[in-house]
Formats: sequence, C-alpha cells, structure tokens
Amino acid sequence: MQFLSLLALAVCAVAAPIDSEQPVPTRTFAISGSLLGPTSLRGNDATFPVATEDTTIPEDEIVYAPLQASDKDGVAFDFSSVPTPQPIRGTKGGTDPGPKQPEIDRTHPDILAPPQSDTGDVPQLSWPMDLSHVKLGLNRAGWSRQQNIGVMPAAKQFAGVDMRLEAGAYREMHWHTSGEWAYIIAGGARIQAINEKGETFIDDVKKGDVWFFPPGIPHYIQGLENGTEFLLIFDDGNFSEDETFLVSQMMARTPTDVWEKQLDLPSSAFANLPEGNLFIFNGTEAPADIQAQNITGPAGVIPNVDSYSFHWSEQEPLEVPGGSVKILDTNTFPIATDFSTALVTIKPGAIREVHWHPSSDEWSYFIQGHARMSVYVAPGSARTFDFNPGDVGYVPQACSHYIQNIGTEDVILLEVLKQKKFTDISAGQWLGLTPPQVLKDTIHLSDESIAHLSKEKPLVVQGPVPVSPSASAA
Repeated sequence: MQFLSLLALAVCAVAAPIDSEQPVPTRTFAISGSLLGPTSLRGNDATFPVATEDTTIPEDEIVYAPLQASDKDGVAFDFSSVPTPQPIRGTKGGTDPGPKQPEIDRTHPDILAPPQSDTGDVPQLSWPMDLSHVKLGLNRAGWSRQQNIGVMPAAKQFAGVDMRLEAGAYREMHWHTSGEWAYIIAGGARIQAINEKGETFIDDVKKGDVWFFPPGIPHYIQGLENGTEFLLIFDDGNFSEDETFLVSQMMARTPTDVWEKQLDLPSSAFANLPEGNLFIFNGTEAPADIQAQNITGPAGVIPNVDSYSFHWSEQEPLEVPGGSVKILDTNTFPIATDFSTALVTIKPGAIREVHWHPSSDEWSYFIQGHARMSVYVAPGSARTFDFNPGDVGYVPQACSHYIQNIGTEDVILLEVLKQKKFTDISAGQWLGLTPPQVLKDTIHLSDESIAHLSKEKPLVVQGPVPVSPSASAA
C-alpha cells in the first residue's frame, strides 16, 4: 500500500501545473490488480484450473538435420537450414517448445544436441568475441574488445584482445604488466618501442606477422594506409585492457613542474596536453619510408636476436594430407620467452588429431571456418564445443582434445601455449608406440587393428569432405 500511495503522489505531482499560465499536460496511470497475491493461493485446491496448454510439437512439424534422427553417435549436425533446431540426437533428448533463440542453436549444434560421448561437468571453454563489449576509439579511429576470466573463468593463463585501427590511427603510446603477443589478422601496422637499455626498434608488419613486447616495454601501434586488425594475447587470464599504462595519463597524473625539470621545458610547453586518455585516435599517416621514423640514440638499435617482430607470413608451413601446420616458438623467436604458437589449417572433413599439451593450457583463436572441439577432462568428463570465425577456445593443461572441420572451407586457427617450446602428445602415435599385447589387454584392439597403427605424429588427419548444407530427415 505504501508503494501505491507513493505512486498516487507521483501522479498528482505530474498532473499539477508548474505555472498557471503554462499548464503542463496531465498524465494518468491506469492501475489495477495487486502486487502480492492472496495467501489462499498456496498449496492444493481442487477449484484451481488444470493446465490445458499443449506443449507437444507434432513429429511431422519437426525439421531434422541430416542424420539427427538416427542413433549414429558423434556425427556433426548441420542446423544452418533448420528453422527451429531441437535438442534431439537419435532416441535421446526431446522437443523444446521455447522460448529459445534458433540463431544460437544453429551456430552451436553440439551444445544443443551433444554427442553421446559428452558426459560429466566441463567448464565453458569457448567464447565468441562478438559477445565481448566493444570499446570505441575517438573519431571513428578504431575499437577493441577483449576476453579474459571475466567472461571465460576457465581461461586462467591467457587473455585476448581483438583490436582495429583505421588508416593512420594509433593505439596510443603505452605499456603493460603482462607480455603482449600479437598476430595480424588483416592489413598492416607500424610498431615502435624502446627497451630498458635505450635501444630502439621499429618495423612494419602485415597479415600473418607477429610481434611480442615483454612486460613494461613502452610501444605504440599505428595502422598503415589500409588500416589493420590484430589479435593481442596476454600471458595472464586476469589481464584487462583498462589497466594499460598510457602516456596521456602519465603526463596528466604527474605534476607539470616535474615535467619542466625532467624535460627542461617551460610550463607553456604543456599547455595543450590531451584531456583524458587517447586510447585509439586518428593521427598523421605514417611515411612510406620507415627510415624517416627510425629514431636511434647512443645505445643504438635492438639486435636482431632480440627483435620484437617476426615475419611469420613469409614462413612456409608443413603440408600434411589433412591440412598444414607451422610453429613459432623460442627456436626462431627468442624474445617471446613464454609464448609458443602453431598456425593450423584443417581441410574440410579433416581433424586436428587427438592430442594434449603436457605443460601448458592452450588458448586458441579461430580465424576462418567452422569447427567443433571435444575436450576430455579427467577422470571421466567430456564436452563438445562449436567454433566460428572470431571465437576463442581454451583447453586446460593435459586435457586431450581434437578439432574437426565441419564446414566446407578450410578452418584456420591459432594454438597458443605458455611455454618456450611448442609441444604436444599425439594420442595416435602413443598407441602406435605401445606394445601390442598391452593394447590387446587394455582396450581390446585386434592384431589387425594394431598393425594398422602409425608410429608417426600425423598432426592433421584427412577425412571425408562434408556435403553441402541441406536439412533432411535421416
């Protein structure tokens, strides 16, 4: 009643004219019913009406994905042409009358209708960057969005940032407490930094290239003439871009008289410092000749062995029947001491073999294609996740997993580890190098099957190419 009394007063206040010569149009509120129901509604009462709503979806109204109505376990469902996908796999599951969002079901079929090998409790190991909050730069200069433990709590070792710079735009001069490993997704950028010795570094990088700045190293990034988009990966799941140290804030948060002494400049030199942080902002486009900006001091330039960039786009991958793989770690890029990375291409129908990483979690980013990943977590849990371009995946240390291309174009992804050398254990190779009698006693393989096992690590395994999307009954 107190709430209704206050509401009535509010209605009167709105209706009362502020000025007798300028009356304010009155507003009325139609109020009915009550906020709290009577206590007589508790418990059983024969006079209460029974449910009459029909939630049944007739069988002839259900549209199945190919093979969905069969009991063939593990097959990937294509819901792209299914109006309202249902949580059914063969004889398991049931219909969902809603409310629901079919567009999410279509892109994540293994969440809606998981394979029967999925069991137990596995943390959320996928995150679409499209759901991350976008931080907008000034004057349409660009944007960024991030993934950290705030949105994917299982990702404790890594955080990622997807950033866009338009032509000539800057990510302002800054530094971090975490190491910054970067991969150019599109376009090109100019990067510049100095180290603690006062040695300088500058380079132009393009799609497929990599840079790394250790913690505390100040640097900037500028989009070149066609702009750029790049992925930043930090070696701390708690990392937040909002904790970046910015030159604009350093200038503003240090007294001007200190800068006068430090830089031997009059106070008038600081009259036009920016208000607030710049973050991402437009600037003068970089000159085509990089030497025009190659500033060096008495310490000279950073030696090649400590280079902050690696032109990974120029490296040819190892081609295997199901795709290709190339690796970047401290063997060839020694400055990135806690990062090792594989760029993997998986052809349609192929799989990145069942494997695990013995010494590190895996942070992955899907650049192209449509994939599914099943993760086994000790002692007996498993879950399958679906991935689309721009999605982040995560696999805890030592958990076995595979990645299957379920689309009709190549899947391209980054696998990032927090260690000096890129290492993994191949499940197939392990079985192939185990004494046959042990395999027969343990997993009951026949002699014929054991003889077929390979002693090599296949990396990517070729498979049948998926058919074009079409919705049909099994």
